[in-house]
Amino acid sequence: MAEEFSTDGMLDMYLFENGQLLEQLQDTVLEQKDADSFDEDSINEIFRTMHTIKGSSGIMMFDNITAVAHKLEDVFYYLRESHPDNVPHVELVEHVLTVADFISNEMDKIRGGDTPDGDEKGIIADLDKFLNSIKSGGKQEGKEEPPANVHVEPKQFYIAPVATSASRFYKIIITFFPETEMANVHAYKIVYALKEMAEDILYSPEDIISDPNISEVILQEGFRILLQAQCAEEAIREAIGIGYDVKQVDIFECKAEEFLQGFDFGGQSQQVIGIDLDSSVEEIDARTTGKAEGSGEKEEKAEKPQIAPGDFVIKSKEPGKQKKLAKDNKASFISVDVRKMDQLMDLIGELVISESVVLQSPDLKVPGLNLDNFNKAAAQLAKNSTDLQNVIMSMRMVPLTNTFQKMNRIVFDVSRKLDKDIEFVMVGEQTEVDKNIIEHISDPLMHIVRNSVDHGIESREERISAGKPEKGKVTLSAKTEAGKVWISVEDDGQGLSREKILAKARKQGLLDPDKPDEAYTDKEVFQFITLPGFSTNEQVTEYSGRGVGMDVVIQNIQAIGGSLEIESVAGMGSIMSLKIPLTLAIVDGIVMETGTSSFVMETSAIKQFVRVREDMMIHEPNGDEYVMIRGECFPVIRLGDWYGLTDYKRNVEEGIMMILEVEGRNVCLMVDNLIGEQEIVVKPIPSYIRKVKGLSGCTQLGDGSIALILDPAGLME
Repeated sequence: MAEEFSTDGMLDMYLFENGQLLEQLQDTVLEQKDADSFDEDSINEIFRTMHTIKGSSGIMMFDNITAVAHKLEDVFYYLRESHPDNVPHVELVEHVLTVADFISNEMDKIRGGDTPDGDEKGIIADLDKFLNSIKSGGKQEGKEEPPANVHVEPKQFYIAPVATSASRFYKIIITFFPETEMANVHAYKIVYALKEMAEDILYSPEDIISDPNISEVILQEGFRILLQAQCAEEAIREAIGIGYDVKQVDIFECKAEEFLQGFDFGGQSQQVIGIDLDSSVEEIDARTTGKAEGSGEKEEKAEKPQIAPGDFVIKSKEPGKQKKLAKDNKASFISVDVRKMDQLMDLIGELVISESVVLQSPDLKVPGLNLDNFNKAAAQLAKNSTDLQNVIMSMRMVPLTNTFQKMNRIVFDVSRKLDKDIEFVMVGEQTEVDKNIIEHISDPLMHIVRNSVDHGIESREERISAGKPEKGKVTLSAKTEAGKVWISVEDDGQGLSREKILAKARKQGLLDPDKPDEAYTDKEVFQFITLPGFSTNEQVTEYSGRGVGMDVVIQNIQAIGGSLEIESVAGMGSIMSLKIPLTLAIVDGIVMETGTSSFVMETSAIKQFVRVREDMMIHEPNGDEYVMIRGECFPVIRLGDWYGLTDYKRNVEEGIMMILEVEGRNVCLMVDNLIGEQEIVVKPIPSYIRKVKGLSGCTQLGDGSIALILDPAGLME
């Protein structure tokens, strides 16, 4: 069988499942990195995670991953069994994260089609040294050491029986959820997990790897195992586990004679027993002998057939009932290539544009046409199109949890290397963002967090001398507002020095010689650090100062229509806020005209539409304009003047004002006409066009013309 074994169909599942396990492992470790020790549940969880990764990597024949996972499993096996008191917790956390990094790097090689050839010897040596140190220092008098956690590399599927007086015999029936993909692979993993405790193991169906059609048989009839081992039922259940694939595990202990009869009756005709998996062995036994419940009569001398664990043939349940059970107990999931999701999103965007072209066709404006039936069909089309958009967008929305946990890891690593004590706080990590957005903000966020830890938070001595708590604090938060996502990194460090930044800007020739330093606002000064090569950090370190890499941050954020805002108070700390769109796909917008040009504004940014009279206007000598609306004064932006357009309506009574609200600030935008509300497909402005203030993208309208998408925050700057 070993010669026929092929891992080709299992690789994607291996990478997916172990990737999920590593994420959960890192979350568990980072949650307790500041504790005195891992609690019992965490120790068991890490042990099980390493045991699973070891088993699946062994199946896939990735020996270095198997060896590293097994060695870390040894450490947590000792912790679980011996409960030593002298475990250096931070060192243990670092060892676990080192192993997780090694396995992740090897899996990245596998994804790229390369061989996982990383050298595991150094990590194993460090883990051996660590394990020996806690063993030598934690041996308590009168307490026996736990037995070694021995991993026996299987040579073949069948293990020859070596029964002893301590041997126990089990029949096991495993039922998978009907939607489980590649059930044969899951069955093989269970066999592999049981082999370490087995003295003898047989299973049916046998051809769980080489026969591609065996999955259907397993789903319909179940997977049956005969197990001889010196362990209790609880250990078997723990090895098998019940997760998203296994629906139910039924274990029955039997006698050696029944075990040896295998999966048939030894030549007798096989009986079919419809098992509901709730009946006891006695009830099933009664059915096979023909005894009715409560009957006191003894059967005639008809021989009672011996029931072996493999004798049960599970009838397929009715399709309706099976479907209902699956619906009640388990959500159905499927892994999809993200490139296919991107392609689907693009096609839906084109569908929205095509819908607009159809519904706004000039042919529909011919006088006298009866469009009642067309309008009904168009309304149904619009509804279906909107529902389709909502579904695909919800599929692409993922929480920021994983991204935030990566930042948690960065803070832990950098603070350890810089010998800084830092508390990391996460707020709003469940905020959901389009997957493409997350991919664009991961690197910028990493730069900002690193700089906060390295250049923002002071050393222990500096904090104590400044009267601050010895432990620094970095807060990573996320929230949604007006169709945008705000992600802020706040630290209570030394803040930005306005004087140092101005001095460096003057040295690089960035300041206007005719403009005094006092004329620059803090916001303008702090934006200098986002220019390429601009840094106030005198020393070049592994993690650099705030200026190094900040130009990359700005480029990546601007590429998705976002922006960076910096607030800082010297000696108190800094707040760096990323403002990014919730999605790059389709948004609701208001189409408007100014002169001969079309513009679009996101509906979420518009507070109100108003008509104003000339006597409501206030004109300043410097050209600034304001309007009084219900006793409140708003600054006015004429869109025609803003972009230097011609032939637009200059009389405020002929145009219309839109009150925009962003981050608590308000402004009135004057345009000529409102065309209507429309779903718009956001397209980036081509890179060969210089970035224009107040624009975030463009879109195609129903008549085929191009409209520019306005950025309200950019208009207020």
